[in-house]
Order: sequence, then structure tokens, then C-alpha cells
Amino acid sequence: MSTTVFVAVLGAALLHAGWNALVKSGTDKRAAMGAVVIGHTPWALLALFFVPLPAPASLPYLTGGIVLHVGYQIFLMRSYEKGDLTQVYPIARGSAPLMVALFSVLVLGVQLERLEVLAVAIIGIGILSLAVVRRADGYRNGGAAALALTTGLFIASYSLVDGLGARLSGSALAYFSWMALINAALMTLYFALRSPATLGRIARHGRVPFLVGGAASYVAYAVVTWAFTQAPIALVTALRETSIVFALLIGVVFLKERLDLAKVLSTAATLTGAVLLRFGRSP
Repeated sequence: MSTTVFVAVLGAALLHAGWNALVKSGTDKRAAMGAVVIGHTPWALLALFFVPLPAPASLPYLTGGIVLHVGYQIFLMRSYEKGDLTQVYPIARGSAPLMVALFSVLVLGVQLERLEVLAVAIIGIGILSLAVVRRADGYRNGGAAALALTTGLFIASYSLVDGLGARLSGSALAYFSWMALINAALMTLYFALRSPATLGRIARHGRVPFLVGGAASYVAYAVVTWAFTQAPIALVTALRETSIVFALLIGVVFLKERLDLAKVLSTAATLTGAVLLRFGRSP
């Protein structure tokens, strides 16, 4: 993994943690999540003026990715309605790199060096260990944990599908921009059918998540989609999940969630894995 890709993915991780904290901090999680997803629209439309159409070979992956992203967004929204950022985020993001690495090696035949395997494992263990800590009120939340784990399954699935699709598309930005545009339309349709009042709340009160969260989310995953074409999918996914470090800091400093020794140690493990991942393979 080159230095450019490494730094770009870390930047994407920071943006990702930021928009998740924005969703979690709002009183209306559904409206905030919807505003972020729909907020991809202006950026995706702008990008489409400068990129070619995705290659036909990538269209099945594009279709599958859209379905998986919608599922991810719905389950993430429900998770944040039940659990803390410092509980939901670690489980959802921490389970994904382990699933992706296992699938990449066993099914796709990707060869990872020993140090890279160790780095992925340390990152996953470090993040998942955060899931055992208690939430802000001192109690554990099994329902939120189950929803977050399901969210992690969607993350692992769309990471693999998008990574393969972006490589076949001829343009990672075109691939993601079409996905973002269709995904925003589907999210709008979902709310129109299931909760029309949510669309009204987005229009009235969703300006910040639409503009700020939408931009951060779009740029973050556009960078990750590009990185999938530059480095092994398993490594990009693992490094991206270091966003939990940023989420932990945001959760403690701005959302006033609990900080204890377990969170500090888990964060240290995650950072150690990220450093090993950077030096696991020569550029």
C-alpha cells in the first residue's frame, strides 16, 4: 500500500467518523441519515459531468452494491436509534475487515503477507474489543449490538462488491457517483413509502446533515472506492475501519460518552494495526 493510498484512506476514515457522529448526535436519527444519503446527489451529479460511463462489465456489481448500501444505511440508522456511537460503530466497522479478509483469501485467492494478516487481525480485534464496554448509562445493549453486527455484514459485502466493480468500471469515481445517485433516489423512495413525515423533517431541519454530512460521506467513500483499485480490498477495508479511533474521540469529547481503560487499550491496538498495515508491503 503506497503512502498516497494510506494517507487518503485515513482521511476518508476521519470524514466517515465525522458524518456518523453527526447522525448520532441529532435527535432525529432517521431524518439525519436520510439527509446524508440524499446529500450525495449534488456531488454525484457534478462528478458525472467529468467521468465516462462505467464499463458494462461492472453493472452487475453496481446493482448489487446499491442494494447492499441501502441495507447498510437502514440497519445503521436503526442501530443509532438504540445504541451509543462508541458501541454501535466499533461492532459494525470492526467486524467488516475480518469478514472481507477471510473471504478475499479463501474465495478470491488474494495472497496477503504474514505482517498484513497480523495487521488486519489486530485492527479487527482492537475494534471489536470496544464492543464489550458499557454504554453511556452503564448498561449493555444487546439489541443495538445485534443490529450493528448485521450492519457489519452489509459493510463487508458491499466492500467486496464495490471493490471488484470499481476495478472493472474503468473509473472508480463514475462507478461510485452512479451508485450514490441511485442510492439517494432509493432512500427518498423508502421514506416516501415508509415515513413520508421524515422527508418533511429533512426539508425543514436537515440542512446541516444534507450539506456537511452529505459532502463528507460522498468524498469519504469516493476515496475508498478509488483505493480499492489501488490496493488489496482487504487492506483498504481494514485501514478504513481505523475510523473507530476518530469516532471514539468524537464520542467522548463531543457526545460525552464514557471513556475507560478498555476503550484506550482497544484504540491503541487499532493504531498499532494501522501502522503494521502501512509497512506490511512495499509500495
